[in-house]
Amino acid sequence: MSSRRAIVLVLAQKAEPVDSAADVVHAETVSLPVPIVVRLTRFVRVPYPASVPLSRRAVFTRDGQTCVYCGGSATSIDHVVPRSRGGTHTWDNVVAACRRCNHAKADRSLAEMGWVLPHPPRTPSGAAWRLLGTRTVDPRWRDWLGMPDSVSA
Repeated sequence: MSSRRAIVLVLAQKAEPVDSAADVVHAETVSLPVPIVVRLTRFVRVPYPASVPLSRRAVFTRDGQTCVYCGGSATSIDHVVPRSRGGTHTWDNVVAACRRCNHAKADRSLAEMGWVLPHPPRTPSGAAWRLLGTRTVDPRWRDWLGMPDSVSA
């Protein structure tokens, strides 16, 4: 969450500051320390499951940064059913692969190659996937998240 969003939530009394920075935001009638960690005053349940957007980074994360065909280090994504043969660019058809396996498979099917997937690809689910981002965790949040100093998002 951005600092701006946190300030708006605190001013609207939708959140309470738990930890604040040394910086202070000044307005005409109020001065407010910039909140680093806020607590919502009431829980809001999202009425629908949030879908995880399909991205290269998310595919690598789902497959553990390893090639699903040989177990090596993944450097590319591969369509199980090639797009040239009607395969779709969806979670259930995209896997992480190393360059060697991706090049060897090319536009052939797994049956033609004699390869078998260890498990079928699927759409990731769960709250943890909504936290998948491109940034690292702010070091000031670590105490509140219960994270060691060496972990990043």
